[in-house]
Amino acid sequence: MRLRLNSSMMARRMMVAALMALAGFIALPMVGFGAGPARAEAPLKVVATTGMIADAARQVGGDAVEVRALMGPGVDPHAYRQTRSDIVAMTRADLVLWHGLYLEAQMEEFFHDLARKRTVVAVADGLDKDKLRGHDTYADKFDPHVWMTPALWKDMVAEVQAALTEARPDQADLFAANATAHLAELDQLITYGTKILAQVPAENRVLVTAHDAFGYFGRDFGFEVLGIQGISTQSEAGLNRIGELVDLLVERGVSAVFVESSVSDRSVRALIEGAAAQGHEVRIGGELFSDAMGADGSYEGTYVGMLDHNMTTIAAALGAEVPPKGMSGRLSGAGL
Repeated sequence: MRLRLNSSMMARRMMVAALMALAGFIALPMVGFGAGPARAEAPLKVVATTGMIADAARQVGGDAVEVRALMGPGVDPHAYRQTRSDIVAMTRADLVLWHGLYLEAQMEEFFHDLARKRTVVAVADGLDKDKLRGHDTYADKFDPHVWMTPALWKDMVAEVQAALTEARPDQADLFAANATAHLAELDQLITYGTKILAQVPAENRVLVTAHDAFGYFGRDFGFEVLGIQGISTQSEAGLNRIGELVDLLVERGVSAVFVESSVSDRSVRALIEGAAAQGHEVRIGGELFSDAMGADGSYEGTYVGMLDHNMTTIAAALGAEVPPKGMSGRLSGAGL
C-alpha cells in the first residue's frame, strides 16, 4: 500500500533533506562544538540523543571525545522531533549515538536516512533481547527504558565503548580503562540500591508513576510497578485506567505516588483527587527522573546521580531509612 503524505509531512521531509545536503556539502562550523582548524588528534565529535547515552559516552570517552546531547532535562524522547540545529549537528558529527528500541519513535526515519552518510549506532539494538521486557503496544518491540536498572545499563556502556572504539581504534586502551572505572561505579550503585530498597516493607512495594517507565527497575528490585500511561507517553491515560488505579490505591492502602520530571503531573494528581474522594489520603512521594536526567552540570544530571536520586526518593517515600543525601552525599535533596 502506498502511503500518502500530507502537505506538512512533505514539507518537513523536504526541509530535512535540504538541511542534510547543506550540512554535507558546505563547510559550516559544527553547531555546539565550536569552530577551529582540524587537528590530527582532535576529539571525536559525538552527538547522542538522550542525556543518558551522552553521559555514557563522556564517561567512556573522557578527553578523547566531545559530546553533545540533543535532549536536555525535562525532554520527553518519545515525542521529540529533530530541530534544524540538530540536523546540522548530526550531519557534521563523527559519530551519532541514538537509543533505539523505538524510544525516539519520531526520529527513526531520519536516522535510517542519516546512516547512509554518517556513522550512526542504535546503542540498545545490541542488547541481549532475552534480557528485555516486551512492549505493551507492539508485539515485535521491547520496553526501551533500560537505563532504569544499572545492571542492564552496564551492557549499554559496553555498547557505547564498542561504538567509540570502532570510530577511534587508536584510543581503544583509554576507552577500555574508562569503561572499567565507570562499570565499577555502577556496581556501587547496584549495591547501594539493593540495600536501601530492600528496607521498604513488603506491603509498600508498589510503585505508581505517570507512565510505565520503571518496569526494569521493578523487576530488578522487587517492586510492583503501575503506570497510568503505557510504555510510551504518547499512549492515552483513559478515565477507566485512572478509575482502576484509584480503586487499587484505596483497596491496598497505597500512601504515595510519584510524578516524573519529563511527564505532566496531571494524571497523577487525578489519582490523588480520586482517592481523596473515597476518603483515602495519597501524597506525592517525590519527583523521579524517568526519560531525562537532572539539570546540566548537577550530580543528578549524570547517570549515577539520576539513579541515586530515584532509588533514594523511592525508598524514603515508601518507608525505608536512607542517607539524607544519597549514596555519596551528593544529592541536592530536591524531590526527596
